[in-house]
Amino acid sequence: MMKTFLFSFIYAIFTSVFFPSNSFPEFTPPSYQYKLIEKNLFESDEVLNIKLTGNLSELMNDKAENSQYHSLVLSYINEDSTEISIPLQAKTRGHFRKTIGNCSFPPLLLNFSKVNSAIQIPSIFSKQHKLKLVMPCHGEDYVIREWLVYKLYNLITPKSFRARLVKVTLDNTGKKKNPAPFYGILLEDEEQMAKRNKVVLINTKMMRPEDTETDAFLTMSVFEYFIGNTDWSIQYMQNIKFLAKDSNSICTTVPYDFDHAGLVDATYAKPAEELELSSVRERRYRGYCITDMGKFKKVIDLYNGLKNDFYNLYINCKLLDAKYVKSTTQYFDDFYKTINNPKQLYKEFSYPCDKNGTGNIIIKGLK
Repeated sequence: MMKTFLFSFIYAIFTSVFFPSNSFPEFTPPSYQYKLIEKNLFESDEVLNIKLTGNLSELMNDKAENSQYHSLVLSYINEDSTEISIPLQAKTRGHFRKTIGNCSFPPLLLNFSKVNSAIQIPSIFSKQHKLKLVMPCHGEDYVIREWLVYKLYNLITPKSFRARLVKVTLDNTGKKKNPAPFYGILLEDEEQMAKRNKVVLINTKMMRPEDTETDAFLTMSVFEYFIGNTDWSIQYMQNIKFLAKDSNSICTTVPYDFDHAGLVDATYAKPAEELELSSVRERRYRGYCITDMGKFKKVIDLYNGLKNDFYNLYINCKLLDAKYVKSTTQYFDDFYKTINNPKQLYKEFSYPCDKNGTGNIIIKGLK
């Protein structure tokens, strides 16, 4: 305590003597400063306005399987109204959304790694290395809806990807006309998500769902049913990440990429033909065979306990139109009627036990 006082006293005398009033920035210990920076990016629900500047035509048209990095500058207005500009590398990513003809914009991977190690200018991106930027496929309304799905899963477990809604302005070098600003989503890097939960990422394909941590899997698979998402599989790590304490421990499953969910209800979203579903709004439980519904009790209690939070997330979101909010609450109503009706619960959640059904089809990825 005495050392801290003496340091502050000496620092105050030094700055008052050698620097005129208001010419030296307020002193903030770096560790405290960076904690605030790291917290602000994903723990704020405020829409962040960002601008991407560079040869965006070259970047967006690079949709090869092994796309290359392209130089960009990301800028935003800081809390003190100053503009922060950060040079970075970006490339297109994904499969369905990157395929030519499927979407208006491909999703991007923003790479800050080399920049943040080379410069010392504090920004809300100072602790970031790689971030996925979800771009609108067919209209930005679906981006907002997908962002809210991430927020739903955040309510369920911290072992989930955090997401920040952003308003993106594109400044294509050399082009006089640019598209109007649109909504996008910045997704937490998987390594940081794992570090936040004090675990590590595990990459093991062809793992059996039954070999993953049971409670986490049931929580996740019921969530996928809740939102009407069938575009996932454990075996192929399709829109699934694995977390574990170490390489010898049982894995926890973490879902992501929800644009084909019935809750999002995107115009371009269609279920895999093999599942024989009429639309993405039709729910299908895709866990493994369980006939004892008592094993779902803990999960059902969890979802019942979070019911008001789920509804309020949509009712209180000012970015949604009233019609969508109404259809969403009705979609939620159907889910809660099912999980709280023993007969309906058994019919839906024991479906993977039906050898003549499509509950055990493994999804490798939609084309």
